[in-house]
Amino acid sequence: MPARAGRGGRARKAPAARGARVRMSGKQRREQLLDVGRALFAERGYEATSVEEIAAKAGVSKPVVYEHFGGKEGLYAVVVDREMQLLLDMVTGSLTGGHPRELCEEAAFALLDYIETSTDGFRILVRDSPVAQSTGTFASLVNDIATQVEDILGHEFKSRGYDAKLAPMYAQMLVGMVALTGQWWLDVRKPKKAEVVAHLVNLAWHGLEGMERRPQLVGRRKN
Repeated sequence: MPARAGRGGRARKAPAARGARVRMSGKQRREQLLDVGRALFAERGYEATSVEEIAAKAGVSKPVVYEHFGGKEGLYAVVVDREMQLLLDMVTGSLTGGHPRELCEEAAFALLDYIETSTDGFRILVRDSPVAQSTGTFASLVNDIATQVEDILGHEFKSRGYDAKLAPMYAQMLVGMVALTGQWWLDVRKPKKAEVVAHLVNLAWHGLEGMERRPQLVGRRKN
């Protein structure tokens, strides 16, 4: 559209079209879709979130979502993988203390830090994953973190004369306890984070400290 002449003979620019979309690069659009999908999955869950809703929130058409991720499941998988990696990095990166009790505290703090700073991400991780999703469940994440703890427990078991082969099982128990406490704290946020960590480690540490080498059942049932 040609510029119109205004008073004094000066050319006036044609007004910009209202509601014009801001053009994004492919990478920017992908990140935008991930942000939108992450927020919707956290709020509504996987099943209740549709590609139409994701596209509408992002201000794009459905084919754009399919172009970048192949569909809702592909977008969900990337969101979950990112959150799992972030949490795993935070937990494993926190394990710098030398004393085992300090390591327990650091791991518990890392999980609660993640819940505090990435609440939407944690809500996604603790929801049920789609049936077709073979990985990316909260259980698999707990297993990944427990694997990091196995070596620490194995070393401690050997030094105390316990069966080191049992370390993987105890790692699952400890990490599972922290993870479930984290799910509870996600909504209540009481008491304060440091107090939750102190009580978590109190139970875990004193339970380990007084642990029997060959525990026996005391009830009637034996199998």
